Amino acid sequence: MLDGVNDSLDHARQLVEILKDVPSKVNLIPFNSVPGINYNRSSTNRIRRFQDEIMKAGLMTTTRKTRGDDIEAACGQLAGQIIDRTRRTERLRRALDHGSEQNSDQGIRPVPGMGQSGP
Repeated sequence: MLDGVNDSLDHARQLVEILKDVPSKVNLIPFNSVPGINYNRSSTNRIRRFQDEIMKAGLMTTTRKTRGDDIEAACGQLAGQIIDRTRRTERLRRALDHGSEQNSDQGIRPVPGMGQSGP
């Protein structure tokens, strides 16, 4: 659940409308903050109100308990901390950079975003 993105009561009502004829169980997952990403977790109260709105419509709803976020080891938080020991990413960037140098000599332009590090 992302604060201000998908956690309003209107969002809950929209979800109920989408699922009205679909047997389902809704699992609400609070977002785990990751450095460098500009999203925040919805407050506990906001998630509870969202859940109550869905349950009021008769849909089974649970909220996943967050574990490990205090040590930045919760789901999604470890992805940014992986060390590429194979240097595969580095080799790919070099190959793409080398390819774009050769292509520019031939008048071929690189695909935007490919072979560039960072945004």
